Amino acid sequence: MKPQTFIFIGRSGCGKGTQAALLDKALKKQTPKMPIVHLETGKLFRDFIQGKNYTHELSKKIYENGGLQPEFLTVHLWSDFFAENMKVDANLIIDGTPRKLAEARILHTAFEFYGRGRPKVILLNVSRKWSEDRMLERHRADDNKRDIKARLDWFDTEVAPTVEFFRNNSFYEFFDIDGERAIEAIHSDIVKTLDLR
Repeated sequence: MKPQTFIFIGRSGCGKGTQAALLDKALKKQTPKMPIVHLETGKLFRDFIQGKNYTHELSKKIYENGGLQPEFLTVHLWSDFFAENMKVDANLIIDGTPRKLAEARILHTAFEFYGRGRPKVILLNVSRKWSEDRMLERHRADDNKRDIKARLDWFDTEVAPTVEFFRNNSFYEFFDIDGERAIEAIHSDIVKTLDLR
């Protein structure tokens, strides 16, 4: 099996991380000898903001206020991750980036650099109201009403154009998956749609 690239994108609370983890598990079962490089941008930032210098502190303020991190910092983190972890024969799973159009265009150059044609973009499509309800149900400390509104707003203003970049670019395979269902039903649909059975 040729190494493949999978990008999960969608509103906050749609289950990108859960579905990326399930796909990781399915790929390991299907091709146990093929390594997987799994980029979790949220984890990179959660680790990054534990630092103590000025940049860490500014980034932590943005994180705590539910804002979008600046493009230069996001690109720095995943570029460094790629430089340290990419393998020629690995499947690549990306969860949590890109969120802005500028990031998508830079990520595109990374795919060209690594020779990773036809990445599969999986949009977990949920409504704004559904996303809001899920975030409220999680009861996370950072999911207060103000932060939730900020996350919902920046999806509409920043992430939506990124989704369209992927949808309308023939370099990518784009899959619009109904995310307002049970976790296993969504995973089963993804596996079937991507023909990974």
